[in-house]
Amino acid sequence: MTDTVIKQAGPTFLDAQASDPVTMGWMIGSPPPADKQIRYADGTFRDFPQRRWALSNYRQLMPTSNVARGTGPVSVLPIAMRHDIDDVKFQVLGSEQILTWAQSLSANYTDGIVVLHKGQIVYERYFGVLKPQGQHVAMSVTKSFTGIIGAMLVAEGAINENELVSKYVPELKDTGFGDATVRQLLDMSTSVKYSEDYTDPKAEIFTHVRAGGIAPRPHDYEGPKSFYEFLLTIKKAGTHGQAFAYKTIDSDALGWVIRRVTGKSISENLQERIWSKLGAEQDAYFTIDSAGTEFAGGGLNAGLRDLARCGEMMRLDGNYNGQQIVPKDVVADIRQGADRDQFQKSAYNKALPGWGYRNMWWVSNNEHGAYSARGVHGQAIYIDPKAEMVIARFASHPLAANTNFDPTSLPAYHALAKHLLAYPQ
Repeated sequence: MTDTVIKQAGPTFLDAQASDPVTMGWMIGSPPPADKQIRYADGTFRDFPQRRWALSNYRQLMPTSNVARGTGPVSVLPIAMRHDIDDVKFQVLGSEQILTWAQSLSANYTDGIVVLHKGQIVYERYFGVLKPQGQHVAMSVTKSFTGIIGAMLVAEGAINENELVSKYVPELKDTGFGDATVRQLLDMSTSVKYSEDYTDPKAEIFTHVRAGGIAPRPHDYEGPKSFYEFLLTIKKAGTHGQAFAYKTIDSDALGWVIRRVTGKSISENLQERIWSKLGAEQDAYFTIDSAGTEFAGGGLNAGLRDLARCGEMMRLDGNYNGQQIVPKDVVADIRQGADRDQFQKSAYNKALPGWGYRNMWWVSNNEHGAYSARGVHGQAIYIDPKAEMVIARFASHPLAANTNFDPTSLPAYHALAKHLLAYPQ
């Protein structure tokens, strides 16, 4: 097969078909040929197109902690497949180009996607090495689960959202988080020196992931060697609570608060509070650092259908599998509580005008009241209450930032929602 390419803003990449990890033969053989091996130590798991295999196989690359599904029966997801979805058309944001739903899957390097309508699976596709029984890293979709746990503890009175972070984690008193509140963590309105610019090799995000073991360290590395050690280095950069500023470290700091308050790890909290109650098909797992601390901002790995179950739980106001898993008020706060003024002051308002951010969920404020969990390289849970639709997607786009695939994702989601409303079955 002749390799084809897709042109992005800047680099040139193999397209979704040519970069398919099965087609390319990654990690096949005993052992795989040297030029087809993907390793953590040399960083090849972070390269493209190797990443397309790696994102579905993190457990083979780094240490993890388990999130058990429990011992109960699997909750049924009824199947009512529709054959009219692939042809749904939409206009690419910022362009006159028209794509179909099917074309968008390739454009976004989709590894797997499930669409639920009124709780039924109406569409399901897998590509590359991801299978229904497989797991895939959710990247920053993880933050939304950390946010839910934090918001649940606030609702229970175990955490006062207006208290300083340092009340719960005194070790953070002399850092940039020392005079921030828990609410400012939950809504990412802290002001600390931290850049998440993936195009800047000097951005703090890269020290962050090296500290947590999510990326290999240079041989002469002398920086922090765990997530918590890295948090202790963070400096303040302004006044907290003024504007939304997306920062993975806010999720990790919230994770530390959760662990300190509950005396349990993030894996244990997720397992006890949500995963074991969903009727999940599979265990999930977290990547962990050298001290056993979960990557609360991006380390969750899960099965695609289970991610869809979580979205359906949120669509149903936290009630799923015959029980109230997340308090209804917590879900309502996410949907209605996003501060648009803080969001408008951020750089994200240009790409997502009118949106907001609450409890680590992205709130569109569109006419359907849609909200979502979002992660780099194309991970997503998208919930459209009006259309009674949930979309769960895993992907391995060559570029990290959502701005690279939002134009072919967000309008596709909204077009499908309108289609399901217009043509219910």
